[in-house]
Amino acid sequence: MSIVIRDLPTAERPREKLLKFGKDSLSNRELLAIILRVGTRQISALGLADEVLVHFGSLRNLQEASCEELQAIEGIGLAKAAQILAALELGRRVQASVKTSSIIRTPKDASDLVMEKLRYLDREVMQLLILDTKNQVIATPLVSVGILDASMVHPREVFKDCIRRSAASVILVHNHPSGDPTPSDNDIKVTDRLRRAGEILGIDVLDHIIIGDNRFVSLKEEGFFT
Repeated sequence: MSIVIRDLPTAERPREKLLKFGKDSLSNRELLAIILRVGTRQISALGLADEVLVHFGSLRNLQEASCEELQAIEGIGLAKAAQILAALELGRRVQASVKTSSIIRTPKDASDLVMEKLRYLDREVMQLLILDTKNQVIATPLVSVGILDASMVHPREVFKDCIRRSAASVILVHNHPSGDPTPSDNDIKVTDRLRRAGEILGIDVLDHIIIGDNRFVSLKEEGFFT
């Protein structure tokens, strides 16, 4: 028979533990159990949380789960699936709600600005961080969707917003859906082409940041900018 949460010592119950020790004290399964609220006749909310985490293997995979995929787990109905999806989306929006008035001082600053928006996407996109003379972000337009190819990424599309906003410089950012931010040959070719175009226009391409799963690579830090 499954252990019912109310039968656990008070200090071990997820909700009480959160209230007493703070949210940082809870494991992933305990946080998910709070979202689920109750289990089934056969399994507790903690046990059901374990089932969900084992089924998807990682929080990244859970973030990408559909309502139908969640409901494929015994004990997860439409209501519980909706609760999980809503909680995950709320968390993603909180992380993505960084003000565009951020000042970029390091590649990590640039990565932090877009990580939660780009890390879970299932296709490549290129986003720009358009900067003024003080390296303050003035716009973050999306300029390309799909696998980046040097012959398909047009400088006119990349620099259109930069020119319109009288940008001093720009940082290129794109994601790798695989989660591995290692730059490809195409990434390097695209970077070289856009840097040359920027030099002609008087707009510095300061860096190209590649976003993976909570990891990033700065082509400037890697020595591709000389």
